[in-house]
Amino acid sequence: MRRTPHARSGQARRRAMATGTLVAVTALLAVGVQTGAGNAAPNPGGTHAQPRAGALPAKLSPSQRAELLKEAAATTAQTAKKLQLGAEEKLVVRDVQQDVDGTTHTRYERTYKGLPVLGGDLVVHETRTGKVERVTKGNKARIAVPSTKAAVTPATAEAKALKASKAEGAEKSDAKEPRKVVWAADGKPVLAYETVVGGTQEDGQTPNRLHVITDASTGKQLFQYQEIEQGTGNSQYSGKVTIGTAPSYTMTDTARGNHKTYNLNHGSSGTGTLFTDPDDVWGDGTPQNVQTAGVDAAYGAQLTWDYYKNVHGRSGIRGDGVGAYSRVHYGNNYVNAFWDDSCFCMTYGDGSGNAAPLTSIDVAAHEMTHGVTSATANLTYSGESGGLNEATSDIFAAAVEFNANNAQDPGDYLVGEKIDINGDGTPLRYMDKPSKDGASKDYWYSGVGNVDVHYSSGVANHFFYLLSEGSGAKDVNGVHYDSPTYDGLSVPGIGRANAEKVWFKALSQYMTSSTNYAAARTATLQAAADLFGKDTATYNTVANTWAAVNVGSRVGDGGDPGDPGGNVYENKDGLAIPDTGATVTSPITVNRTGKAPSTLKVGVDITHSYRGDLVLDLVAPDGTAYRLKNSSAWDSAADVKTTYTVNASSENAAGTWKLRIRDVYSGDSGRLNSWKLTF
Repeated sequence: MRRTPHARSGQARRRAMATGTLVAVTALLAVGVQTGAGNAAPNPGGTHAQPRAGALPAKLSPSQRAELLKEAAATTAQTAKKLQLGAEEKLVVRDVQQDVDGTTHTRYERTYKGLPVLGGDLVVHETRTGKVERVTKGNKARIAVPSTKAAVTPATAEAKALKASKAEGAEKSDAKEPRKVVWAADGKPVLAYETVVGGTQEDGQTPNRLHVITDASTGKQLFQYQEIEQGTGNSQYSGKVTIGTAPSYTMTDTARGNHKTYNLNHGSSGTGTLFTDPDDVWGDGTPQNVQTAGVDAAYGAQLTWDYYKNVHGRSGIRGDGVGAYSRVHYGNNYVNAFWDDSCFCMTYGDGSGNAAPLTSIDVAAHEMTHGVTSATANLTYSGESGGLNEATSDIFAAAVEFNANNAQDPGDYLVGEKIDINGDGTPLRYMDKPSKDGASKDYWYSGVGNVDVHYSSGVANHFFYLLSEGSGAKDVNGVHYDSPTYDGLSVPGIGRANAEKVWFKALSQYMTSSTNYAAARTATLQAAADLFGKDTATYNTVANTWAAVNVGSRVGDGGDPGDPGGNVYENKDGLAIPDTGATVTSPITVNRTGKAPSTLKVGVDITHSYRGDLVLDLVAPDGTAYRLKNSSAWDSAADVKTTYTVNASSENAAGTWKLRIRDVYSGDSGRLNSWKLTF
């Protein structure tokens, strides 16, 4: 059993609550006086249960956290044995959190025969006495591969990665030598190569760090994701503010991990030049003064640091008290901003015409939160996990903006509302109804992981808004919102402060790199159970709010609110059924752990003038076919609009299921309108 940072060797001591240490603010006054930094007024609507104090995160000082990390690292072998991992598996400590009641949540990566296991991350949750209470795993399968000897050469893997990067529009690509890994994020572990391709992305300015996973036995590409995490926001709208600077008048925030702000002067590489000033009065509020963008970036980083420390007890992005750094004036006419793990920094462009730096409060919070996500759940920046990654940055961007209580930029549930990036006064994204931007998704559906992560994020953004404010019409800080639900039923909300606590606890303690929307529901329900108690009104509201965005069932709808089940996976893409005897298939990808049920429901909607011509099969991910319907020359009725029940209990749920359709007689035609699987 592990001990607390202050337990003596050889003694079974109870876990003590770690307390944070206040840091004296030595920053000098900059441009005027800040317009207040207290919390915004609490949300007057919704459920207002108070979270249980014991489940809130303790405010660990960097030294206390370091001691917990050291202690966990010294006992990885014992922990692996307790978890009954394989003999070739080892644990590597990545992060640790401790709640006020002494419960400890330790995040680990795994290796197999010395190779990194991608998608093998897990979180061990221990009581204050060191008892393992539960384990959250990204992949529950035993990690093992037949051999660690690759049939494919590293050069072949690199060539395939470069080809994939060029297909994504990358320019001037180069690749680091591939590293051998075990790929476990998609279910069954396989030996693979991970190649990281550099250069620049399609716009010619954004850095490219595309991770490509290649099967080391077949050379088949298994997965790819972009490491550079991007976002946009407003600038020059915070008014006169106080920022942290060093006594030597450099833009160095000594009270917040020595966060520094640099001027790239329209370059696109390196650190840039640290901002300095002779009188500690910075910028003039216009984009023509190069310091102004630096002030906004430093102010946004300061607000974000304070929010995570004061609200969630996290000292800095990694919880170690070390500040990241910011770079402004990146490139030319660069209308974007991004977080980069490799430099541990936020980078901001100057916008169209280099006249509108993207350095507002919500942008800074969005980018800095990408760092927090990377240091905790490390949500892979692709598919549904990528949408959750982006949504997490939008969620805490809104939280920081509300928390700042800046009169020049009041808190709202809009993203990029100040920069007029669309040229018509509309924001970049909406959280109350994401589809108002023309591309984001309001609700979950089986193909949502196939759209851009900035648009699939809409599902979680919508969930957070509903959980904070409830459904229907409402005005907050002078902005009118009107949020619908998938099922047409209302949800009350639990208040923004509570919603923030639920999401942060779920992110930092229960989500893993491969978390999808079903797993995010499970994670937030566990977080709600910790904070408010299971089966309380607040817990049930979390479950019902997920149902309101089409993830899982409402309480009392036949599904256990703690179970990610009850999900409907649907393909609404129409498909012509040729009158030639040819076979056509329509896929549905299921992201769900465990086995398929013995009563798997297959709903089919086909328009056809003579349905007796049709043969229908459900094809499982492993290729096993289940006959749904045979042809019959005597069945002259039209259309197939029915639900079949299949005993698929021998099949793994996760993977791509297909509806296979064959028209065996000539003379009639039809069309598949949609089909769905209900687990």
